[in-house]
Amino acid sequence: MGQGRLRVYLGAAPGVGKTCAMLAEGQRRRARGTDVVIGFVEPHGRRLTAAMAEGLEIVPRRTLTHRGSTFTEMDVDAVLNRRPQVALVDELAHTNVPGSRNEKRWQDTDELLAAGIDVVTTLNIQHLESLADVVEQITTVRQRERVPDAVVRRAEQVELVDMTPQALRRRMVHGNVYPPDRIEAALTHYFRPGNLTALRELALLWVADRVEEGLQQYREEHGIAAPWETTERIAVALTGDEEDEALIRRAARIAQRTPGAELLAVHVVADDGLTDAGASRLAEQRRLVEAVNGSYHETAGTDISEALLQFAQAHNATQLVLGASRRGRWLSLVEGEGIGPRAARLAGHLDVHLVALDSPPRARRPHHPRHGDDARAENAALSALALSILRGHHDLPALLEVLRELLALDAVSLLEPAPQEPRSGAAGDWFVVASSGEAAPEHPGDPDTHITLDNGTVLATTGHPLSAADRSTLTACATHLQAALDHHRRTRTTPQSQTTSTEDLLRIARMRTSLALQQALEAPRTALLTLRAHTAGYRELLDPACREIEHAAHLVSDLIDLDRLRAGALDTHLRPVDLDDMLAAVVDDLGPGGHDLAIALPDNLPDPIADAALLTRVLTRLTAYALRRSPPGRPPTIDAAAVADRVVLRINHPAVTDAQQDTDPVLRLSRELIEAMSGTLTVNTQPGGLTVTITLPSAAPAGPTAAPGPPQAPA
Repeated sequence: MGQGRLRVYLGAAPGVGKTCAMLAEGQRRRARGTDVVIGFVEPHGRRLTAAMAEGLEIVPRRTLTHRGSTFTEMDVDAVLNRRPQVALVDELAHTNVPGSRNEKRWQDTDELLAAGIDVVTTLNIQHLESLADVVEQITTVRQRERVPDAVVRRAEQVELVDMTPQALRRRMVHGNVYPPDRIEAALTHYFRPGNLTALRELALLWVADRVEEGLQQYREEHGIAAPWETTERIAVALTGDEEDEALIRRAARIAQRTPGAELLAVHVVADDGLTDAGASRLAEQRRLVEAVNGSYHETAGTDISEALLQFAQAHNATQLVLGASRRGRWLSLVEGEGIGPRAARLAGHLDVHLVALDSPPRARRPHHPRHGDDARAENAALSALALSILRGHHDLPALLEVLRELLALDAVSLLEPAPQEPRSGAAGDWFVVASSGEAAPEHPGDPDTHITLDNGTVLATTGHPLSAADRSTLTACATHLQAALDHHRRTRTTPQSQTTSTEDLLRIARMRTSLALQQALEAPRTALLTLRAHTAGYRELLDPACREIEHAAHLVSDLIDLDRLRAGALDTHLRPVDLDDMLAAVVDDLGPGGHDLAIALPDNLPDPIADAALLTRVLTRLTAYALRRSPPGRPPTIDAAAVADRVVLRINHPAVTDAQQDTDPVLRLSRELIEAMSGTLTVNTQPGGLTVTITLPSAAPAGPTAAPGPPQAPA
């Protein structure tokens, strides 16, 4: 008998639904005739978990005594003797009681796999060995139960079981995770929103890296030699000094040690637009970077260390290489702490290499702190680009139009060196890839401002010289433009069989950028909410600011989920859900505005079958959308009915008739999420307004249709 196959349900924290997902998988396989047993499942007193296990054969556990107490563990021998096709084994990271067959449960599962038994198991991201230090920094809790990464990477399939921090904390409050005496301590310590957000990001990125590994294997198996995105990226900081050539070569050697690694050279332009770095020297260094198969970039900023780290984060760099003269060259650039030590201190988990250089120092202007309006402009630009992508505008002209309008420019162009042979649209030795506006620049010498993207592509603008803040905003948007440009190039030159994999890579790049933006929004969001809660005045300023930053956070979250849904990484856990409880949670999430809703649910309405977390999110988004678009004094209404074997839920918008489900981002994402739960979402317009209709499978057998009653305002 061959080796068994391992499937892992991975979660960011306890309570997200991993065990239920594992049991649901067992029930699905059992229904198909597969011989499935429960090797070990711990319900922890959760009624839903116990209910999900009903009907599955349970292999009796082994009883052990340790220090006068009795414990039960999985009986490995009993499972091996039973020889099922599939064994469900909960909590892969568990440490067995002394006296057990193996020290760790993952060692137990290795024996089952070696015997040809397929294993379905669960794991939280904090138990991966490689992330132990990261998790301790985030949560201040040292994880004693850890699993070697190699064990999980051997899995044939790793599925992410995801839940927003807000939804998980609600589950905690409702007593669905821990007993009442543990809830308050959990919410104020390990289950803080910041902790959960960071752990969720770790889980998303770990799964994204697994996708990249699979794509790399695909390239090797199919002999695809064209460069695709990899996870190892080395960024080298250039100042325009003579010794930068040695630094470039050193960084290139570091990149060459890892097959497929990328080299990115970056020069920080002063925030005031001035620099004393020689243009000719930078041009020579750029040619050297390209000669060693790297790419040249520029970014703006006053604090060089922070600008470098922001660039590294935006480009998903894994290592940063800086020069550090033995004569104190870096220390001469700023007062006090040098750039290298400061970058290393602020780098978090980015590896920073300080390379000793002997060349004499070069004078450099001191810099001053950046004002908050620069950061707000960047957030606005990135949010606008994200919204454009969410609406389906993946083409370059649409993205350039967003930038042109944001910065009040006459025209924007993307230029790249023209090919050797004559080509339509070429102007001299440059080719216009895409443009927006009248009389768009056709050569790097034409514009008022230009910055350089990857592979020599130039982003050129006309209309007025950009300020330092606007230039920084333009640079911050380069990641989105570069991803769109790469997609444009590949769709022109690669076969259709490779396009899907390329789009997966673009989704990963977009997801990582969105996650970085989501993290960047967390600090100002928390600060604004705290300030509003403790400040009696300035509410007319704080309230709109809080609404806008919440809207931006929701937008980024929607973009992440849309990419994950289309990549097949958004898992759904379908089970009967109570609409009364769910709509009560929606009203709570909406805040004071939610109490204006009029809701009517029939007494005999069956439960729909859905993913509770996803459906709550969809209904919250749709009702918030309805409240924003409904006229004063005429709030939206919600009613429901049972029709055959379906539950129909309707959200009625009075006097709104202009929404289109194919272009509106809220309706578009909601429809795709509902379809992922085997449901449908339609939008109907009529003289009285607009109705969003959701149908979902019913948990009850088909019966007579229940007509909806009159809407009533919730208590």
